[in-house]
Amino acid sequence: MVIGAAVLLFIASFLDLYSFSGYSIDTNAWDSLGYGLGVYMGGVIGAALIVVNRCLPQPRKVLGLDLGAVGVAFTVLVAWTLFWSLVDVGNNASAAAGLILGFIAALALAGAAVATPLVPALQAALVGAPRPIAPAPYGGQPQGGYGYPGASQPGQPGQQPYGAQPSGPTPSFGGQPGQPSAPQTQQPAQDFSPFWFAVPVARPLFSEDGAQTPIAELAPGTWYLAVEQRGATLVAQTQDGRRGVLQDTSGIQRG
Repeated sequence: MVIGAAVLLFIASFLDLYSFSGYSIDTNAWDSLGYGLGVYMGGVIGAALIVVNRCLPQPRKVLGLDLGAVGVAFTVLVAWTLFWSLVDVGNNASAAAGLILGFIAALALAGAAVATPLVPALQAALVGAPRPIAPAPYGGQPQGGYGYPGASQPGQPGQQPYGAQPSGPTPSFGGQPGQPSAPQTQQPAQDFSPFWFAVPVARPLFSEDGAQTPIAELAPGTWYLAVEQRGATLVAQTQDGRRGVLQDTSGIQRG
């Protein structure tokens, strides 16, 4: 809509602005640079700024001013100027096609520019947004990489996957080899890096103090931040800043 109105405004600049009784005068906006460049082309430039700003991946600013906002200001100013030029045509004169069509085009241009943030139908992207890389399906494990449990680091022994136990018994302090050790409190992984993850189904998040009352529920389709690994469990953080222990980590999708 903005592009069509700008094209119509540009065409109107080559049509006659006024007609005088008893005279045949062929004059258009380009006979005066104030009208041609200052008014008609001002509207075209405003439309160009709006379109360019919509085509960019992120809105651009020049001297702290948003290009789209500057373009809207141009279009409103042009419509305002042409309105008063249409009202005050002077004695023995009447508005011709160039002025009438120019005002209609400027009014449509300004209306579309102002209504774009308010009407969802006018907010469609002018160019297709880049398609994000499809994430791995639930349960898919990466081949390796720093921060993922189960990934081995250069010069360090490999980590065990979630829920896995050491292959052999661990002797306790002062005990004999081959005897099982006493249960110990799970300690945070020393080489762990936080990562984003999603759960395949809704799962409860328990308090870090060991209480079995859920403090939150993790929902599928939402990304959560794993801030710590404790054995086969994860300490996760929700969007509102709450932290808790995710006991069931099977089939999670890592980001």
